[in-house]
Amino acid sequence: MKENEKKLFLPNIIICILMDLIGMSSYFFPGLGEFFDVVWAPISGYIFLKLFGGRLGMIGSVLNFLEEIIPFTDIIPSFTIAWFIRKKAMEKMIYKEGKVVQEVQTGKSSSII
Repeated sequence: MKENEKKLFLPNIIICILMDLIGMSSYFFPGLGEFFDVVWAPISGYIFLKLFGGRLGMIGSVLNFLEEIIPFTDIIPSFTIAWFIRKKAMEKMIYKEGKVVQEVQTGKSSSII
């Protein structure tokens, strides 16, 4: 692998869905939901940044924070959407011009927190 190429990491889709479900769970607690959002928003943003990393992680973590903190936007599955964006980007990079050009890591994430 060349020096300027970097490895992309595709988090487990189950982790992404679980993170989205945790964010949406504030709808189940009408009175405590807003407090939960205030606590969960920075945690969710940090996890997003660590899970995806790079430009997608930095931009996505800010958008994820805003999605969690703004009322009635918790329904947006931001982790799952980012997973599909990363998967598509990886497919483009892997099969550029019909040959494998990059090593890819998938599966378990050991650097979530």
